[in-house]
Amino acid sequence: MKQNYILVLLSGILLSLGWPTYGCPIFLFIALVPLFDFVNQIKDSSIKNKNITVFSYSYLGFLIWNICTTWWIFNSSNFGGAFAIICNTSFYAILITLYHWSLTRFSKIGASVFLISAWISFEKFHLIWDFSWPWLNLGNAFSEYIYWIQWYEYTGVFGGTLWVLVLNFFFYFQYQKYKESKSIKNLLKKSIPGLLGIALPIIFSLIIFVNQDTPKDHTEVVVIQPNIDPYKEKYQLTNEDFRRVLIDLSSKKISPETSYLITPETFFSEGLGFDIDTFENSEFYGSLKNYISSFKNLNLVAGNQFYKIVRSKKEPTKTANKIRDGVWVDYYNSAIQIDTSKKSPIYHKSKLVVGVENMPYKSFFKPLLGEFMLDFGGTVSSRATQKERTVFKHTTQGTLTAPIICYESIYGEFITQYALNGAQFFSILSNDAWWGNTQGHKQLLSYSRLRAIENRRAIARSANTGISAFIDAQGKIISSITYNETGALKGVVGLNSELTFYTQYGDYIARLSNFIFFLLILAAFGNVFRRKNDA
Repeated sequence: MKQNYILVLLSGILLSLGWPTYGCPIFLFIALVPLFDFVNQIKDSSIKNKNITVFSYSYLGFLIWNICTTWWIFNSSNFGGAFAIICNTSFYAILITLYHWSLTRFSKIGASVFLISAWISFEKFHLIWDFSWPWLNLGNAFSEYIYWIQWYEYTGVFGGTLWVLVLNFFFYFQYQKYKESKSIKNLLKKSIPGLLGIALPIIFSLIIFVNQDTPKDHTEVVVIQPNIDPYKEKYQLTNEDFRRVLIDLSSKKISPETSYLITPETFFSEGLGFDIDTFENSEFYGSLKNYISSFKNLNLVAGNQFYKIVRSKKEPTKTANKIRDGVWVDYYNSAIQIDTSKKSPIYHKSKLVVGVENMPYKSFFKPLLGEFMLDFGGTVSSRATQKERTVFKHTTQGTLTAPIICYESIYGEFITQYALNGAQFFSILSNDAWWGNTQGHKQLLSYSRLRAIENRRAIARSANTGISAFIDAQGKIISSITYNETGALKGVVGLNSELTFYTQYGDYIARLSNFIFFLLILAAFGNVFRRKNDA
């Protein structure tokens, strides 16, 4: 019993030690070995309820990992933090329980392939369902070690997940042999292929890194970091106050060569926001255009909250919020490009934070529970989204940028759609202040570096506070504004129109894993039915 606790606790600790931004991912290559050993011991034991035992113990190990790496969610919501950690831990414990189940139906190699395909399939599923929380997908763990993973331009983060899982099984099999022979010498000798399995992808990555072409074209960008308390101060200020902040922070940084001025997410969001149908006729919109037009080539990419009122007896959209009988409203967390043209392009955030901007499976839960949205200040209602990724085109230069909004930046294949639509660099509008000065805002910035590598797109990132930055196409942070600092940052951003292998083909590793997992499930149940027939 005590040994079981030690094994699962060790896996939880090693997973935590491998996580950004404080950890080193080298620990991840052996982090699951103790857990696999525990599962194997349970399989060969005489205890009853083996699956329940595996789930319970593995839950403890994954709980440690989830708490150590994402405890900062509690800074924004106690309920949200508890829900995310408890549920996410359960999913990983279920994966290990399925692995235990597969050991009685496949060979050890077959069971390892089963878990690898199941794990990657789960990570993919976690990117697309309504309770999406892919923060702990294993491939994310290399975000601070960009020199190791330049090959993500071919595989995306699922290449990192596959790398980790395959090597964990390799070292686990060598450890099993060591337990039989008790020979350290043989263990070290047989571990050499695994060590090469770590080293060779890193060497390949370094080769890619040193052979990367320098962008021929560039554009000058200014990002602002207003550093405003999102819980209290933000919602006591008016849009006119924010306009003055914008001017105060940016006016000294903008030069005749500056092409873009970028604000954080929901920078202009007083009250319910702006009526999307009348905004361009408003005096406030005109004042922003006047400021922008005072500079030669400047375009403003701003975070706005919009709303649209619809009068209808029935619910007009799945995201509509009821005001009263016959009156509904859709809210949008949006980015808008304001320039000298008559019509301003708008993009609506489409990967929403669960429970804050999106009620998961609203048609099912709302009749049972009502609106159980989490209050982060401001408007507490479901947001509307859009199907396509909008790209903003500079009015005079023709440069194309992607208006990526905060949480969207952790979704790999989702972001490729901006590049496929022509984006030459990524603009990220974020508000990381909800979590305080914790790993939360640091990890979100760090994950942005993965998107740069996957698509070979430079990034200009504007955060309300912590951390605004410029990131090049290799994932290097060129310059930044530290947490809790007010200011503006100017940088020269490289432009790229070429498409990487990953940009073109997306999460093909996950799709292949889905197929393998499906075949193995069929094979496993086929064996069960054959045994019953034989009996």
